[in-house]
Amino acid sequence: MTASPSLRDPATPLWYGAVVLRWVTLFFALGAILVHLDGYVRPWLAWAAFGCMAFWTVVTTLGYLRPGGRVPLLVVTDVLVTCGIMLTSPFVLSDLQYAELAPLVTTVWAAVPPVAAGARFGGVGGVVAGLAMAVSTAVARMEINLDVARDGVLLTASGLLIGVAAATARRSQAALARAMRTEAATAERERLARSIHDSVLQVLARVRRRGSELGGEAAELARLAGEQEIALRALVTTEPPGTSDNDTADLRSALQLLSTSRVQIAAPAGEVRLPSDAVTELVAATREALSNVDKHAGPSAKAWVLLEDLGEEIVLTIRDDGPGIPQGRLERALAEGHLGVAKSIRGRVTELGGTCTLVTAPGEGTEWELRVPRPRQGRKAR
Repeated sequence: MTASPSLRDPATPLWYGAVVLRWVTLFFALGAILVHLDGYVRPWLAWAAFGCMAFWTVVTTLGYLRPGGRVPLLVVTDVLVTCGIMLTSPFVLSDLQYAELAPLVTTVWAAVPPVAAGARFGGVGGVVAGLAMAVSTAVARMEINLDVARDGVLLTASGLLIGVAAATARRSQAALARAMRTEAATAERERLARSIHDSVLQVLARVRRRGSELGGEAAELARLAGEQEIALRALVTTEPPGTSDNDTADLRSALQLLSTSRVQIAAPAGEVRLPSDAVTELVAATREALSNVDKHAGPSAKAWVLLEDLGEEIVLTIRDDGPGIPQGRLERALAEGHLGVAKSIRGRVTELGGTCTLVTAPGEGTEWELRVPRPRQGRKAR
């Protein structure tokens, strides 16, 4: 995962650290070569390996210091080049130096690729790079002993720790960016709410009161003005129902926008976040249920929408005080090819892996209970 182009990569300090570590370990490798040069079988090869190390240090420095240069290909090549230089050690070190456990040609310079891989790919990438270095160390040593195992553990652990730190930093930056966007949207919404309250809402409220006093056709205008007033108040006082970076949306905010003079919404105080496709389907099912209230329950019927977050399950109840659905009417509608309820409500809930229960009787209103399991973290609804 990479940071947004408009934001600095939060793992940048780790990249700077990798560059500093590479130069420090390069000079350490130079000192090791100077100390053991007289015992080498092929001193010229040792100097050639060091020349490659110096050249590659310059290349990676130029790449890792620039956000655009930290491409996966450079990091993978870094691992391969370091392993290749390390594997020249059997042709440089003498048998006596192997017996004395003299350092390989690359010595601690080989510790940098797991750090770079962790900063670029996260914990998994750091571990893979560390394992690659560990295997190359064992091959260059031509045996597996306690020192080789220790180096392998340290290389793998360093890649893992840097990778976890980089991933955590990027997640924190993404969360901070979302919070800042939400704060900006909230401030803008509050500004609009104040402006609308001082103009549009006051006009609608006056039309509603005056129309109710006049009666007749003005009363109908008053009713419509009242509905628009309620809808506008819900719009400017409700959190925006947009999706977040992890493709989730707030079901509570989306349902609040359905509030009218005849529809009351009851929901938890906090957000009820679900995958955005699940929110879309549940809102559509609720709209269909409320549409049936308008069509079949009469102009005076009222409806109530209750949202409950039970942790592992989301329960959505839509109830009205209309005349109810006569027994057998839904079955006859389905037989006649009218699939509104079956497809728009039951079908949507079933696709989300939930259940749908209808309770109704003549004269007792209608109640829909939609139960949808909350998808596990990292998984979307079915």
